[in-house]
Amino acid sequence: MDVSTKKRTLLKVIVLGDSGVGKTSLMNQYVYKKFNQHYKATIGADFVTKELQIDDKRVTLQIWDTAGQERFQSLGAAFYRGAECCVIVFDVNAHKSFEAMNTWREEFLKQADPDTPDNFPFILLGNKIDMDGGNSRVVTEKQAKEWCAFRGNIPYFETSAKEGYNVDEAFLCVAKTALANEQGCDLETYFQGISESLSGTEQKGFCAC
Repeated sequence: MDVSTKKRTLLKVIVLGDSGVGKTSLMNQYVYKKFNQHYKATIGADFVTKELQIDDKRVTLQIWDTAGQERFQSLGAAFYRGAECCVIVFDVNAHKSFEAMNTWREEFLKQADPDTPDNFPFILLGNKIDMDGGNSRVVTEKQAKEWCAFRGNIPYFETSAKEGYNVDEAFLCVAKTALANEQGCDLETYFQGISESLSGTEQKGFCAC
């Protein structure tokens, strides 16, 4: 069958994190290659889509952006369920956003109620690494990677939505991870295989995918 006639797979991805960490900016940089310094705060939830091809699979990535304010934290189980992957974003210049990641992760698992919560795929993005030339940074790459390692080697990327740094790479990993989860792959083996294929390749803020 010609690739163009194959059925497209819809993959739902949820992006969580405190208000102001750059969730909307990351999504718009990835999908539209645009950055706006003055985004209004997301109210409730919204989504963007991106079509791509992974190996021989035609994929539509449906990326849901959520408000980070506490009053919108509980959007309801129906919103979270059906997700194939969850992305948690923090601002490397705001320690409070890093400390909140556990709350966001627990909130997702509580609402989404996946069959195997210990194995559900999360991906962590440390955003705004460009700010003040890196001089205002308060969360180190080592701290972020340790947080990921303690929770089953969650893939971690350092990103700049403003500069477009590592954004495509991060969301490609998100798409591949979501597809692997949708197909029922053993994600631990999947991540290990990707890591081995990239051994010897140094890329800042690039982990597991």
